[in-house]
Amino acid sequence: MIDLYTWTTPNGRKVSIALEEMGLPYTAHAIDIGKNEQFAPDFLAIAPNNRIPAIVDRDTGTALMESGAILIYLADKTGLLLPQSGEPRARVIEWLMWQMGGFGPMLGQAHHFLKFNPDASAYASKRYGEETRRLYGVLDRRLAQHEFVAGDYSIADIAIWPWASRYEWQQIDMAEFPHVKRWYKQIAARPAVQRGYDVPKKVGEIPIPA
Repeated sequence: MIDLYTWTTPNGRKVSIALEEMGLPYTAHAIDIGKNEQFAPDFLAIAPNNRIPAIVDRDTGTALMESGAILIYLADKTGLLLPQSGEPRARVIEWLMWQMGGFGPMLGQAHHFLKFNPDASAYASKRYGEETRRLYGVLDRRLAQHEFVAGDYSIADIAIWPWASRYEWQQIDMAEFPHVKRWYKQIAARPAVQRGYDVPKKVGEIPIPA
């Protein structure tokens, strides 16, 4: 059994989707970041960086923070969605790190300056808007050659997809990135993704581009 501490954000949804895809039993504990519950001492003991998601594996007693690390841990635990060795494993980790180092952080800034605080800085809006479009271009070119980002469906896709699910916040027209659109809709149709998207609570339907 896995205890999952999470909220309705892209990073949180990565782990709930992975747990659903892997068929691991888990209990979801809502950490409402709008109420600063991530700063509670009990959560701090599990996640020293005060960020969701985090897990506690009751089988081993392992407590783990950081969504990328959690995905690797769960994949290794189950033997699913991450090859065990060689270039196939390296390729999945490569695209997972691309999400962790670029696609997530840059799109997070785009959310801030394009959706929540659009008048704060014209410079920031331009910078993060352009970088978001560049990253979608990188992803589109990759998916023009591969069904999924690392060949087979993997934790790399699971990490990237929840950030793409906020394409409207990022002012992205999916019609301009047809290979991303194909991949996005293909993943959105997966039952495990649909279940994981609604953890720890349902806040709306998965956005589907026309």
